[in-house]
Amino acid sequence: MEFTILVDTSLVEIAPDIPVPHNRLLLSIINDFEEGEWRHEKFAQFIWDNIAETALSCREREALQRKPHSLLTAAAQNLRLTDNDPIGKGSELAEIVLYGVMKHRYGALPVVPKIFYKQNAQDNAKGADSVHITVDTDDDFALWFGEAKFYSSIQDVRLGTVIDSVRKSLRTDKLRKENAIIVNVRDLDELGLCPSLCDGIKAALAPSESIDHLKRRINVPILLLHECSLTAGNTALTAEYLAELREFHNERAQAYFRKQANSLNSVHQVDEITFHLILFPVPNKPSIVDRFVRTVSHFKD
Repeated sequence: MEFTILVDTSLVEIAPDIPVPHNRLLLSIINDFEEGEWRHEKFAQFIWDNIAETALSCREREALQRKPHSLLTAAAQNLRLTDNDPIGKGSELAEIVLYGVMKHRYGALPVVPKIFYKQNAQDNAKGADSVHITVDTDDDFALWFGEAKFYSSIQDVRLGTVIDSVRKSLRTDKLRKENAIIVNVRDLDELGLCPSLCDGIKAALAPSESIDHLKRRINVPILLLHECSLTAGNTALTAEYLAELREFHNERAQAYFRKQANSLNSVHQVDEITFHLILFPVPNKPSIVDRFVRTVSHFKD
């Protein structure tokens, strides 16, 4: 991970008094500064280094891997950049950040490039904002169904929208739909997995199998890319800034998981599902979205 990890722990460690399982986790990621400015170019480079894995299929990426400019142009063509909800504007940018975090932090393999399927097959686009698989050393696997948002604030009024999306994504019919997509798209077969593991994944995701058997394998990463006044008001990674931001993210994680516990208590076996709240502060949302849109428009043209 090329960004700094400020917090990487469980909610139990942050707030032992909150009655939640140990698999409620917080990951706080921050960019750094250079010459008194937040490093916009570093952040933008991260976006463009990871855009292909969510905007292009595995075959497209392989065909263009030696043509970096063509790769970025092809990826840009699949970005919609149309978002009628001003609160959620920049959602595609957040999805790309999540794909990058999944790859570099968790070593995850993308099995359903969501932006690609949003552009090319609307039915496959419904559901989670990212779909990944991680492979353990003993050839076991975990499923990751992610949510990604870009907000101007992560105060309580925003958290309910995120939790509602998570709750809907964990419905049995939604999980079966995601499993069917994983099995039916070609990307799973082209990730270089050993044949026995690939067959095992397909067998576990078969419609005849109970979703209950999968709950222990499910991880839900929830990326909240968010505008942050603390970040906007600083010019370096000072001890004071880091302490204030750590305190803020710890407090927001407590608020989030309290709300989630109340909202998801009807989800069967919810305690077996691992949730990762991922917080990434930026100084100014509109300027970042505008930079991204301008660059995409350049490649589209």
